[in-house]
Amino acid sequence: MEKILVSACLLGVSCRYDQKSKEDPRVLKLLDHYDLIPFCPEILGGLPTPRPPSEINKGRVINIYGKDLTKEYEKGAEEGLRLARLYGAKKAILKARSPSCGRGQIYDGNFCKRLVKGDGITARLFLKENIEVISEEEL
Repeated sequence: MEKILVSACLLGVSCRYDQKSKEDPRVLKLLDHYDLIPFCPEILGGLPTPRPPSEINKGRVINIYGKDLTKEYEKGAEEGLRLARLYGAKKAILKARSPSCGRGQIYDGNFCKRLVKGDGITARLFLKENIEVISEEEL
């Protein structure tokens, strides 16, 4: 069966910054046809749950208190890439608008809920490494 990396929150894991999940029935339906590999790059990067919200601002990941977490996000992306290689996954379904996983749109870095074009840190790395990335909203 084809293996696909999936943001763990989309499978019901309470790993988001607000300690909630975003379980998505469209993603769960894929379990019948694919091996879904749950992962959370923010957790893999060493961040706790819950944690303050973060956004990308001028290429850096900054939390709402102004702390730069870029290194943690980059580490999580690298660990996600390691999982993709380990399992031979060529596709990923990632959480829309996340500073890690967002694909095509992310928040603007000012914590005002405004969206801009862009990709999260993990999505960007996966695309660079020729891993197909879609959000749950594209299913």
